[in-house]
Amino acid sequence: MTTLQLASHKHMLGTYGMSAEEITSILDRAAYWEQSPAKLSNHLQGRFVANMFFENSTRTRFSFEVAEKRLGAEVLNFTAGVSSVQKGESIYDTVKTLESMGVEAGVIRLKPNGVLAELADKIKIPLINAGDGNNEHPTQALLDLYTMRKHFGELRGLNVSIIGDILHSRVARSNLWALQAVGAKVSFCAPAAMQAPELAAHAPYISMDEAIRSDVVMMLRVQLERHAEADGMLQTTEEYREAFGLTMQREATMASHAIIMHPAPVNRNVEIDDELVECARSKIFEQMGNGVPIRMAVIERALA
Repeated sequence: MTTLQLASHKHMLGTYGMSAEEITSILDRAAYWEQSPAKLSNHLQGRFVANMFFENSTRTRFSFEVAEKRLGAEVLNFTAGVSSVQKGESIYDTVKTLESMGVEAGVIRLKPNGVLAELADKIKIPLINAGDGNNEHPTQALLDLYTMRKHFGELRGLNVSIIGDILHSRVARSNLWALQAVGAKVSFCAPAAMQAPELAAHAPYISMDEAIRSDVVMMLRVQLERHAEADGMLQTTEEYREAFGLTMQREATMASHAIIMHPAPVNRNVEIDDELVECARSKIFEQMGNGVPIRMAVIERALA
């Protein structure tokens, strides 16, 4: 049986600072759970886990819930829209309340930056980051690495291009730190208004023509609404697709072994042509499926 390497700290706030050994341990354990013939396990029977989503989510929340239930955990789902948060209760008070009731781990998604790190200093139960602001989304990065490793067999030496709204992307940041930790090379490609200048010291910004020559072409959702007032913004989705979209014409020039990835939700015919979303080299829906075993490994790690 593949065993998990215990974390150096109880929380999983991000991939920044994680070692290659710890990342590999999670990927290996996810492979164990994916290959397990049993749909349900009593591995975490009698353990209570809360999904605390202060920001809307579909794929991430359901993926965590499936993972928790497959492990046999008791699951509490919390949604800010129907809670006391609407009445003015702070996020800290809400999490502290659930901790006081006996919840043993919390999966948490937040819109504001910086709040999660503050919570982690005050809360005793393990917190798993399911997306905080534009900071990090570690389990998305881990499932992305898992998808790449399943396809290529090895992560070290891979060339990965991340294309799109880097400025607001927690996915880009978590992938950057995780991929570099395991020896992959990361490049960014984005319009000027969507670049995060502080990341340029860690990964170069390259042209679209260069980006599509990579082993992995990872497209990000374009959040055009965030850039309406930005100077130099591409004003229409058609202009964005023409300059930075993965079109059929661009896909035809990709290397034969290269794959397409996207964290979803997908804006079809904006960042990626509709015909490519489910093409032979696309891993988009496989990524979603891989989220369950990855999150099983992460939840198990938190409660080990």
